[in-house]
Amino acid sequence: MFGFLKKKLSGALKAFTKKVEEETQEPQPETQPDEQHLEHERPIKPAPTAPPQAQESPRKKKRPKPEKTPPHKKQAKQARKQARQTEPKQEQHSIVLDKEQEQRKKPTLEASQTTTATPRPPPPTPKKPAPYEQPPKPQETTSEPSQQTKSEQELQEEKGTSFFGRLKEAFTHTTLSPEKFENIFWDLELALLENNVAVEVIEKIKNDLKDELTNKKHVKRNLEQAIKQRLKQSISELFDVPTFQLENKIKQKKPFIITFIGVNGSGKTTNMAKLAHRLQQQGFSVVMAAADTFRAAAIQQLEEHATKLGIKLIKHEYGSDPAAVAYDAIAHARSKKIDVVLIDTAGRLHSNDNLMNELQKLIRVNKPDLTIFVAEATTGNDAVEQARLFNERVGIDAIILAKTDVDEKGGAAISISYITKKPILFIGTGQGYNDLQPFTPETILHSLEL
Repeated sequence: MFGFLKKKLSGALKAFTKKVEEETQEPQPETQPDEQHLEHERPIKPAPTAPPQAQESPRKKKRPKPEKTPPHKKQAKQARKQARQTEPKQEQHSIVLDKEQEQRKKPTLEASQTTTATPRPPPPTPKKPAPYEQPPKPQETTSEPSQQTKSEQELQEEKGTSFFGRLKEAFTHTTLSPEKFENIFWDLELALLENNVAVEVIEKIKNDLKDELTNKKHVKRNLEQAIKQRLKQSISELFDVPTFQLENKIKQKKPFIITFIGVNGSGKTTNMAKLAHRLQQQGFSVVMAAADTFRAAAIQQLEEHATKLGIKLIKHEYGSDPAAVAYDAIAHARSKKIDVVLIDTAGRLHSNDNLMNELQKLIRVNKPDLTIFVAEATTGNDAVEQARLFNERVGIDAIILAKTDVDEKGGAAISISYITKKPILFIGTGQGYNDLQPFTPETILHSLEL
C-alpha cells in the first residue's frame, strides 16, 4: 500500500535533507592557505641592509688613481695649515672681547658715584621658578559603584561568559533562510504533487517545515531526524478531525440508519456488504435496502451478498423510486426490531443535477443517522474533489476509503480528510468480507515509513 508514494517521498526527503545540510554548512577554513593570504597575515620584516660597499656592484666601481704621496702624510699637512690659520684669529677675537668688557664697566661706575645721595630701591629680585609639582593623583573611592557602572560591568561579564556558549551554538546549531527554503522545498513539493496530494495539504506541510527550519535552531547532526519528525507530525495533523466509534453510535438508536453514497464504480455495494459482515460479528442485526434502481444488475449483486451473509434484502423493481425502497426497509427494521439499516444508492457524478436531486430527496425523506461517502483511493485528487462537492450538495458524515490495497500513490488517503474535515472510518484492503480495517493515522505513517 502506497508503495510509489513511499519510494518517492523517501527519495525526495533525503534530497531535501541533503540540500538543507549543504545550505546550512558553514565554509571551513583551508588547511593549506594560499601564499596571498600568508603575505597579508605575516608581518613584513625589513630586509637586512648591507654595508654600502657590499651594495655597490663591483662593476660600477672606479679604481682609484695612484697618488704620489701617501694619504696619511697629505692629511697631516692639511691639519698643520688649518692650525696656523686659526691661531691669529683666536688672539684677535680675545682682544676684542676684553675691550668690550671694559667699556661696559665704565658707565656702571659713574652711575654708582652720582646716585649715592639718593638711593634707589633695589631692583626686584627675579622670582625663582616654582619647583615642578606632580599633578594630584585621583583619590581612590572605596564606595560601591553606581547602578549604571554596575549594570555595564554585569553586561560585560555576561558577554564574556556567554561568548563560548554562543560560539558553540553557532557551530553546532543551524537555521535556514526563507529564500533558501523556497528553493530547496521544490523537489519535495514536486514529489507530493506527482502522488496526487492536494495543493492545500502541500501548503500545510510546506508551512510546517518552513516554520521548523527557519524559526528554530537545530543540532546539525540531528537535522535529518528533525525534518522527519516534523513531517510525521504535519501528516498526523491532517487527520485531526472529530471522529467516533461506529459501534457506540449504533447502540444509541434503534434502528440506526446508514446511507452509502458516491460516484460510479467507487465500491459502495461491496463495502456495504463488508460493513454488514463486520456488524454481524459484533452482534448487531442488519437489513439491506437495494435503493440503486438505476444501474443494471445492481440489485442482483446486492442480493448475492445478502444471501451469502444471511441478511434480509428489501428490493423493488428497476426504475422505482429509491426513496420508497429505503422507506420500506426502515419500516421492516422497526417492525422486526432490527438494529441497523444499510441503504445502497446508485452512483452518480456531482455534476448530474437530476441524480443529485434524487439523492437529496432520499435523504430528506428517510433522514439517515449517518451518511457515508465511499471514495476510491486510486482516483487521487478526483476522489478528494468529489467528496468535497458531495459534502456541499448533500452533506456527508464519514468516509470509507476503498481500494487502498492497490493504491500506490496515497494522495487521496492523505488529503481527503483534511479537505472535507470528515473522519475516515474504514479502509478497504481487499475483496474479502474481512478486508475492511478501521482507519488510524498510524496506518498511513507506517505505510510511508515515517
